[in-house]
Amino acid sequence: MKNLWSDTAAEQLGGDALKLRVYSSRLLGQESDLVLHGGGNTSVKITQKDFFGADEELLYVKGSGWDLAVIEAEGFAPVRLNTLLKMAELERLSDTEMVRMQRSAMTDPYAPNPSVEAILHAIIPFKYVDHTHADAVVTITNTPDGENKIREIYGDNVLIVPYVMPGFVLAKKVYQITRDIDWSQYDGMVLLNHGVFTFDDDAKNCYGKMISLVTRAEDYIVSRVGQLTNENKSSEIDTLALAQLRKHVSIYRGSAVYAVADNDDSAYAFSCVDNVDDLASRGPLTPDHIIRTKQLPLIVEGVDTPELHVDGYVSAYKKYFERNANEQLCLDPAPRWAVWKNLGLVSFGATLKEADIISDISQHTIKAIRYAEKLGGWQTLPENDLFDMEYWELEQAKLKSSKASPEFQGKIALVTGAASGIGEACVNALLDKGAAVSALDINTEIAGKYNRRDVLEVVCDVTDDEKLKQAIEDTVRRFGGLDILVTNAGIFTANETIEDMADETWRLSMDINLTSHQRLIKYCIPFLRHGIDPAIVIIASKNVPAPGPGASAYSSAKAGLTQLARVAAFELGKDGIRVNTIHPNAVFDTGVWTDEMLQGRAESYGMSVDEYRANNVLHTEVTSKNVADMVCAMAGNTFARTTGAQVPVDGGNERVI
Repeated sequence: MKNLWSDTAAEQLGGDALKLRVYSSRLLGQESDLVLHGGGNTSVKITQKDFFGADEELLYVKGSGWDLAVIEAEGFAPVRLNTLLKMAELERLSDTEMVRMQRSAMTDPYAPNPSVEAILHAIIPFKYVDHTHADAVVTITNTPDGENKIREIYGDNVLIVPYVMPGFVLAKKVYQITRDIDWSQYDGMVLLNHGVFTFDDDAKNCYGKMISLVTRAEDYIVSRVGQLTNENKSSEIDTLALAQLRKHVSIYRGSAVYAVADNDDSAYAFSCVDNVDDLASRGPLTPDHIIRTKQLPLIVEGVDTPELHVDGYVSAYKKYFERNANEQLCLDPAPRWAVWKNLGLVSFGATLKEADIISDISQHTIKAIRYAEKLGGWQTLPENDLFDMEYWELEQAKLKSSKASPEFQGKIALVTGAASGIGEACVNALLDKGAAVSALDINTEIAGKYNRRDVLEVVCDVTDDEKLKQAIEDTVRRFGGLDILVTNAGIFTANETIEDMADETWRLSMDINLTSHQRLIKYCIPFLRHGIDPAIVIIASKNVPAPGPGASAYSSAKAGLTQLARVAAFELGKDGIRVNTIHPNAVFDTGVWTDEMLQGRAESYGMSVDEYRANNVLHTEVTSKNVADMVCAMAGNTFARTTGAQVPVDGGNERVI
């Protein structure tokens, strides 16, 4: 492992202890083989003046919720060191009470909660303390003779502590075994099945010790088993089976989840191991991961009935809970990740961030498993220890106080005509409500328009069947399924009478305004059947209930689209797919309307532009956002018991009324 310390960068911090703490913490956080997504913690002991001018020793320790990779000074909680040391002397203390006492000992009430390992940091008699969950070290300890291997690597230079539950129990254990030792004889401390501590009065030396210890472990592994090799992929995860799997996991989770498939070389290689179901079922890389990943992954074999594997997983999880529970609240039994045999991995998350975090953890886990097997066998903690971590009282407290999620969190939408106007407004409204969105448009400006993880930007001509099918496949492959379809793409053809209309005008309107929608719905139906409260929202037009002269091509296509929606509502109702239609009118903030057109139409009616914009019963302007809000209502709980509806969004049109 490379030492990233820069003397030049450190010197610019002017010897400020907290700034150096931030700097070296970030160096540790940059290495995913050391810490993942909030894992690990660091601290520094600083003497400062209290409010009355007296010296006071404080422990600045990483606060809960902060990630070492991006931590700032305000991410460290200042806690009175003397209080923490007194807490270590207590015979027993619940972790909930420990958190409360640590909080009361803080000098800044606005700082985050101190790490649950603050007491442990306090009793280590050095200014700087670093703690990581280094993959290499934990991998070695997750073998049958892991402790002996650690002694072989480090000799007497590290203090070895058997696994103990994090929190007060761990701090108390270390306090008891180190009361009479000389800490200076050690370069660090290895917590079996958990991680590594290093300590020093100098930030650079403390960081350097961590890199050195981990590097020695990495070198030991490579010297014994060499580098891992991967097989060439022969199969991709089937998107329809993925959607089916996601739906079943969502049902047991109690809410929609994303299903992020991973079949890169390493994931695929692991999924092809003959005894992968046994290996993957022995436990996590470190108990800290279980809070995110649960004890075990789901094992899926084949693509025909993935839901049956989920049923089996849930049944086994409930038995696991019953074997170990003692008045705890049962968490949802849904898996957090899956090994799809001979295909790859899948991670499930209520948010894409959660799914991506779990994906990262699973990648590190399978790498550790493969190395450990070559070192003598993958062996993790006993089931009861893992259960204690999963059902830690602090996590139970979070469960009881969980906040409401956005309405569309975990849901997946596809919107056509998404580069501007109503389509763009729909994308933004769905995102605001927590959905991930596949945004399609023929305009190449769609590429890079949103530039965020929860948007798939697709340049797509909706009249091109193959591109349309591929866009749907890509949507499901990226997010795991499809729940909401907003079929919006359309054009307003030239103003021509029936007598004078060019054949191309009629054909073009029918192709884009009608046939492309039918094709899109057709190709989406198999995925929507496995969606969570699936809904189709069709953007039609005021011209359906109130047509005008010169727009027969447009009006006829939109009328056909509306009739298509009515039939679809009949046909898809048995699958729980709702189909509703919106008839917008006079939505002037779209690409169709230029300033010149608006001015010309207003003048023809003897109105100002502002008067023309509000020329409706309510005397109000109708915007793309207003239409998008109705789209969200139709796709959400408001229209949960409605299908086949047609709703105008026009401010009130006399002819429609």
